[in-house]
Amino acid sequence: MNYTFKLRLVPEADGGYTVFVPALAGCITYGESIDEALEMAKEAISLYVEELIERGEPVPDDSNTLEYSLSLVA
Repeated sequence: MNYTFKLRLVPEADGGYTVFVPALAGCITYGESIDEALEMAKEAISLYVEELIERGEPVPDDSNTLEYSLSLVA
């Protein structure tokens, strides 16, 4: 089965990136570089989805999610 997940990468003050997977509550990881952060996210998502499947729970994904960015000058 194919799943689509949006990732949010947040640069950390001391270096590296924290990665959040909004569709998977609590699925958060970290990498020293963007490439490493993406690899770590892939591994974390795989383990999370595997656990959901083993429990017989539905796997939420972002395949039907629209995403926009809005900049506001105040």
